[in-house]
Amino acid sequence: MMISVAEALAKVLAGVKPLNAERISITEAFGRVLAEDVPSRITQPFADVSAMDGYAVRSDDVQTIPAAVTQIGESAAGSGFAGSIGPGEAVRIFTGAPVPEGADAIVIQEDTEADGNRITVTEAPVKGRYIRPAGLDFREGDALLTKGRRLTTRDVGLAAAMNVPWVSVIRQPQIALLSTGDELVLPGEPLGPDQIISSNSVGLSAFIRAIGGTPINLGIARDDPASLRAMLEGVRGADMLVTIGGASVGDYDLVKSVLGKEGLDITFSQVAMRPGKPLIFGTIHDRPMLGLPGNPVSAFVCSTLYLRPMVDVMLGAETPETAGAVTETALLGKDLTENDRRQDYLRATLSRNADGDFVATPFDKQDSSMLAVFAKADCLVVRPPHAPPVEAGARVPIIRLDPRV
Repeated sequence: MMISVAEALAKVLAGVKPLNAERISITEAFGRVLAEDVPSRITQPFADVSAMDGYAVRSDDVQTIPAAVTQIGESAAGSGFAGSIGPGEAVRIFTGAPVPEGADAIVIQEDTEADGNRITVTEAPVKGRYIRPAGLDFREGDALLTKGRRLTTRDVGLAAAMNVPWVSVIRQPQIALLSTGDELVLPGEPLGPDQIISSNSVGLSAFIRAIGGTPINLGIARDDPASLRAMLEGVRGADMLVTIGGASVGDYDLVKSVLGKEGLDITFSQVAMRPGKPLIFGTIHDRPMLGLPGNPVSAFVCSTLYLRPMVDVMLGAETPETAGAVTETALLGKDLTENDRRQDYLRATLSRNADGDFVATPFDKQDSSMLAVFAKADCLVVRPPHAPPVEAGARVPIIRLDPRV
């Protein structure tokens, strides 16, 4: 029975759960998802520090201009002034250096004239100006990075500034990839009669890395049960199995029959969508199994719609209730006719108009065999079943194709 995209997405997301955590160095944490909150181990800045080069003074001493003060020392980053400032005194100070006790203002260097230790202030400072108070950025114990956050490069820098050398992250899911078909050869191998390049396994391995998983390429199973069973042994060390393609006797017929004897429990095998109708989801060896169409564009669209949110849930970055939700829209760049009973995903470019709005323009040719067109696409325009004709300029839902930006 053919089910809707919404039903299919709900079923696949119900079949996965967050993985366990592991501890890694902060230097390796980019793109990983936090398993717990990360509190700061220090206060930043650690004390009141200067935001400018100049002189630390008591503001009451330099309100009548010009004013003369006596330099009694120096405060630099990493080497502060140990004493305190009294009436008529000043300390030479540099950006990032701690403000000496007794000082409440910074006179910037441009507003002074120095003659030995005698400093003439030519512009009265404002009390507190150019002083960064202790804890301005964050304080010890502040949980600045929280559970479920996928760490950006900025987050990694922040964690380092928080004096955090290790973080607890969700383990990356190990995803076994199994291609099927006598017609497939690897890139660079000689092509025989009627053979094609196995591009899916290479492209989907890159896709899995981009969304936070670790691909395990099991290779190409030939169109016979023994080959498929032998390849299947590799799934025992993985968290999930993804098969690509079926067999010459019919879409997924061999996959369903052979894996069925190995314990595959199929939840569904057809979805009312274009491209990607022949999609399998089930469980095997207590692991989720996603059976992608062999058509490269169909395989990538299905991976975007289902595999990416599945991995998000496994990483704890999303919940089954929120993963895969389509929340972004754009203006349509061309007229579209009415849709049929299958939900359509039109490959489209994304640009900005004169007002700065995103405009999604579907390609004229939407044949699911055209991988070069798909590579040029920036997004998918979502067309619900039986959607009426729509004119250019209407706002439509889109799904971006770049897994992570």
